[in-house]
Amino acid sequence: MKEICIITNYFPPETGAASNRIFQLAEGLKSKGFETTVICPLPNYPTGKIFAEYKGKLRRLEDNNGINVCRLWIFASNSKNKLLRLLSMLSFSLSLIWFAIWNKIPKTVIVQSPPLLVAFTSMFFLKSKKRKLILNVSDLWPLAGLELGAFKKNLNYRILERIEKHNYQKAHLILGQSEEILCHIKKIYPEKELFLYRNYPNFKSPYLPEALTDEERKIKLVYAGLLGIAQGILKLCNNLDYSKIEFHIYGSGAEEDSIKSFIEANNHLPIFFHGSLSREKLHKELLDYDLTIIPLLNRIYGSVPSKIFEYAKLGLPMLYFGGGEGETIIEKNSLGWVVEPGNYSLLNDTINNIRLNVLTLDKRNNIQTKAEVIFDYERQLNELVKII
Repeated sequence: MKEICIITNYFPPETGAASNRIFQLAEGLKSKGFETTVICPLPNYPTGKIFAEYKGKLRRLEDNNGINVCRLWIFASNSKNKLLRLLSMLSFSLSLIWFAIWNKIPKTVIVQSPPLLVAFTSMFFLKSKKRKLILNVSDLWPLAGLELGAFKKNLNYRILERIEKHNYQKAHLILGQSEEILCHIKKIYPEKELFLYRNYPNFKSPYLPEALTDEERKIKLVYAGLLGIAQGILKLCNNLDYSKIEFHIYGSGAEEDSIKSFIEANNHLPIFFHGSLSREKLHKELLDYDLTIIPLLNRIYGSVPSKIFEYAKLGLPMLYFGGGEGETIIEKNSLGWVVEPGNYSLLNDTINNIRLNVLTLDKRNNIQTKAEVIFDYERQLNELVKII
């Protein structure tokens, strides 16, 4: 049995797209006959605090349904203080180095990036003529940070660019979640072997309930996911026209308290906060909504939200408010509507022109059928296994 190791900053019981994506990859490789090991920090995301059942541990080894999971110590933090965030990344990097010194690492390793520093540690200390290093790039850092306003083009940024290029250089194979990511890497290292690995979900499409088309009621618009700065849900709450919609919010993150305060101060508005749910429970709840919104405050080059593929399998029409490659996927496959990011006036006009009699069961079935054919996880996994 071929051994493979995945190094990642996020893994269940942590929630979110990154955690789900890596867990699914680990499960998929196990199903293809790989003895799969995951090396990750003690769970702490998104709270920035070690989960209660893991507190006081320096290391914990688990068997997660046949996947070997090695959880290592981390100085956990989700602070806005950049120094504390850096210390958090460095602490896990040090744990990785210590683990690699005393433990045998398989000859095939998949390294998740970002975070850049953790990826750098893995690519630097695990390089070997006998080992194949595969870099899985889900976002283009530091470029994405620059577009989000987290970085400025200074010495620190140039250092991060050098780290980024080092990671690409040392990789034998690079997986990218978008065409834009692969295009960016190809410009830097045109000779590198690249593979488009989308964040396709791996679950059975649910039976869709009959849509309620009573024209007198409001459209039930839903957002589910990270409540971070990049998503801009608080700003969305402030700018939506609620005359024809009610807005439901699921998730957690940096803006959670501010969103709750806004809802409390504006209790005349039809905004409802439901907190975080497990992925399975969330899928069931989402079937009761008419339309979902996928927003980004700014267009981020290389970013394609995995929600697009997940919602498509749920047959949920989408309102995409993020630009870039995600916009192209929505339009090309007729998955919903697109609005350029930041244009709230056009967003409200688009919403007000959507009629409930358009959000029918037939439309949802068509979206779900396209997802089954086009966003085929098993076919993609089989193609990946051939080149690992």
